[in-house]
Amino acid sequence: MGASAPVDNEAKIRFAMSILASIVNDTGVPRNIRRAAANALTYLRDMKLSPAVRAANAISALDEVSQDPNMPFHARTKIWQAISILETVRD
Repeated sequence: MGASAPVDNEAKIRFAMSILASIVNDTGVPRNIRRAAANALTYLRDMKLSPAVRAANAISALDEVSQDPNMPFHARTKIWQAISILETVRD
């Protein structure tokens, strides 16, 4: 990939973080889903881990709630969008 890969990964992670932050701050989203988004944000902020590991941890936190039947459609769409972005992060 070349020298730009780490920058691309961080940009992808920042974009996913902004999507997740919008879910965390949306009071119309059930608390358990906001909590999962907050947990995913915590994983993404952990600079001790590589970008791919941070992304994988966040995906697993989001995966658990992505099938929640109580999730509003707009929140589900955002979670899927964040997961899709994070799935492209590679070390």
